Amino acid sequence: MSPVLERWNRLSAREAAEEILACCGSAAWANAIAAHRPFADEAALVAASDEIWTCLTPRDWMEAFSKHPRIGERKAPELASAQSAAWSAQEQQNVTTADEAGQADLMGGNLEYERRFGRVFIVCATGKSALEILTILQRRLQNDDATELREAAEEQRKITNLRLRKWLSK
Repeated sequence: MSPVLERWNRLSAREAAEEILACCGSAAWANAIAAHRPFADEAALVAASDEIWTCLTPRDWMEAFSKHPRIGERKAPELASAQSAAWSAQEQQNVTTADEAGQADLMGGNLEYERRFGRVFIVCATGKSALEILTILQRRLQNDDATELREAAEEQRKITNLRLRKWLSK
């Protein structure tokens, strides 16, 4: 068992929820995952996380989304924890190498997405170039509201899983 997981399993529910919140950003998710402890290993934690995430409300999903910076922005929202902001910067590292035109295209796409859907564009950016993300953003702008909410939630689930693994390896 990971030393991080072993220690976390012993925390109070409140402390455990606060510590893991940076992995997702939804208080309901963090409280639920803390309530499901103890976990024997990473696989059990990730499986529980996935199950909890899919059972949350769209309002809970929106709370998690609100903790993310726009793709291509270096400044995380004030709502984001320092750990979440650091992970976002790491996850978007390939985007920061885009030229000025690519950065401008991403910013324009972000703004169009926000006007259309009323929230920040969520994509699991790890390993993706600015061009790949822009292509995904443009495709998703064609989605209806319900389809896009489900797709954004799936991207958040992927981000959460990556962050859980990073957190466990601290």
